[in-house]
Parts: sequence; C-alpha cells; structure tokens
Amino acid sequence: MDNALILQNIERHIDLEKAEQEVFVGMLQPQQLPRKSFFLKENEICRHSVFVTAGCLRGFTVDHNGFEHVLQFAPADWWIADMYSLVAEKPGQLNIEALEDSQVLLLSKTDQERLYREVPKFERFFRIIAENSLVSIRQRLVDNLSLSAQQRYEQFCQQYPTLINRLPQKQIAAYIGVTPEFLSTIRARSRKKK
Repeated sequence: MDNALILQNIERHIDLEKAEQEVFVGMLQPQQLPRKSFFLKENEICRHSVFVTAGCLRGFTVDHNGFEHVLQFAPADWWIADMYSLVAEKPGQLNIEALEDSQVLLLSKTDQERLYREVPKFERFFRIIAENSLVSIRQRLVDNLSLSAQQRYEQFCQQYPTLINRLPQKQIAAYIGVTPEFLSTIRARSRKKK
C-alpha cells in the first residue's frame, strides 16, 4: 500500500527523517473496509487510530429513540477514532462505519505509545491532531446551539466540500441535526441563492 498520503498528512505538522518515517510506516496495519461494514461498534473498546487513505467513514451514535447522530465524517486524508475509548481503554459510544468501500491504515494504541518513545516528534503530531479535534468539536457544539439549520448546512459544505455530492442526504441530515426532508428544503433554498 502506498503510504504517501499519510506521510504528507504528518509532514504538515512535523518533519521526519527517512529512518523515522520507516519506523512509523512499519507500525501501520492496512485494512480494507467494505461499504456498510463497521470498524467499531458502540460498547467496544477502540484500540486503533484510523487514517483513511481511500473511501469515507463516519462516526455516529444512536439515541434511545433509534435516531442516528453523525459526529464526524472521515474522507481520505482524515483521522478517526473513538477518542474517549482509545484513551480511557473503556467501551465507547461511537460507531465507526464505512460509507464507501474504504482503505485505512491502523495505528494501535500500543504502537502509538511505542512511537512516542522511539520518535518523540510524534507526541507533538498527535497533540496537534488532538487540539485541532477539540477545537473542531467545540466549534461544532457552539454552531449547533447558535446557528440556523441553513447555516449549519453551509458550514458542512465548507468543512466537507468533497462529500456534498458523494453522501446520501440522510447522512448529511444526521450530521447537521435535521430530517432528510428538511435538508431537501435547505438545499433548494441554497440553489436559489446561487
């Protein structure tokens, strides 16, 4: 498997020597995820950080009424994991599912800890990733509390421009917190504005 994409992702934040790249790449486990297959299900312990090289994953929860709430999409060049479960080593609440046939690279928590010892630069990399994730989640919470559904849809379009026409309407609706029918109305309004 070609590791160029993940190395480019990492080198946006840290510079690696060739030997450091080799240590890191040696820890990665490639995996194919067919469409609609689950990488992780609620109440399982997340033991890997996942980097998507092709396809698209989603992280979601299901409420007591059976409604899905999408927390994150992970197209190619994105990381995804149930961070609570991964860090606490306890059963999580997140489901991670492939929305398309996907190729991923897995980095186990054990190897990540080993990586911190062998290539300390990776502590900086994963700190930056965690900080960016925290900022993104906080902003999303503020947006969900303060923005209209139309504005949340526009935010989605800015954050995930490659997914607007790839994802089923139902998935986008679950992300912005509206029904698929209401999303149709929002999209119609957006087209009229253009």
